[in-house]
Amino acid sequence: MSVQEYRSGPATTRGAVFVLGAAGLWGTTGTAASFAPRAASGVSIGAATMGIGGLVLLALAGRTALRPLRAGRTSVVTALLGAANAAIYPLAFYSSMSLAGVAVGTVVTIGSSPVFAALLERFLDGARLDRTWLLATAISAIGVAALVLGGEGPGAGTQPVLGVLLGLVSGASYAGYTFAAGRLIGAGHSSRAVVGLLFGLGTVVLIPVFVATGAPLLRGSGLVVTAYLALVPMSVAYVLYGAGLRQLRVTAVATLTLFEPVVAAVLSVFVVGERLGALAWVGAALIGIGLALTTLRGR
Repeated sequence: MSVQEYRSGPATTRGAVFVLGAAGLWGTTGTAASFAPRAASGVSIGAATMGIGGLVLLALAGRTALRPLRAGRTSVVTALLGAANAAIYPLAFYSSMSLAGVAVGTVVTIGSSPVFAALLERFLDGARLDRTWLLATAISAIGVAALVLGGEGPGAGTQPVLGVLLGLVSGASYAGYTFAAGRLIGAGHSSRAVVGLLFGLGTVVLIPVFVATGAPLLRGSGLVVTAYLALVPMSVAYVLYGAGLRQLRVTAVATLTLFEPVVAAVLSVFVVGERLGALAWVGAALIGIGLALTTLRGR
């Protein structure tokens, strides 16, 4: 079975549930990170989350994580590119939330990822973008813009422009490692092996960054936050994410993860203390409509 044939199969309800579950857990990351010590930077939190979590995923995969590296040059290159994106993503993502606020940083990252994912599938795999996906993504994109513009009050970032730019970087890198993982899974490798390999390789960069910057996370509340982020929204969520990738095309996965900023926005209001105006709540509703269209398209 070729990658294109694998990607053209219909999405399943179970795969959508897996991805939505992962996205829901990812939506808690910004709120959890807000409880880290003030001295902890976004870079250190990102490196701790996906560095330590990557080691857990690599351990869960065991020796199977090495199989894609034995499948030829193409698989090795794909894995290395995916791992590079997996290392860039948390550093840009947590820095984006730190600079632009939890809701805006999350929304820009996840809101831009379906567009980047669609471009990768279109130009590298030659995949067609059907009208339902285009409609769902357009509605969701409008919702993302409304969420960003509707934020107000405490909790807004101190450098929103830089935060938004870093959000776009993290959105592109998220799409990059999702695409790489989808290709490796489509080639016949297990989702656990692929996820373990990509994030295991990513730790080569992330663990040294954590050692250099993560001292504030090694005591008190920092330890609790690090343990939660590494074990729940990283390890558990990425197991679900990998399972979802076996059932869905990359574009569908990227669109379904728009559930993450909805969760993040709600938590940012009720836990962190950020405020969202009426426009932002309209945006959340539009994202929900886009998610529903994507799920119905799969069914």
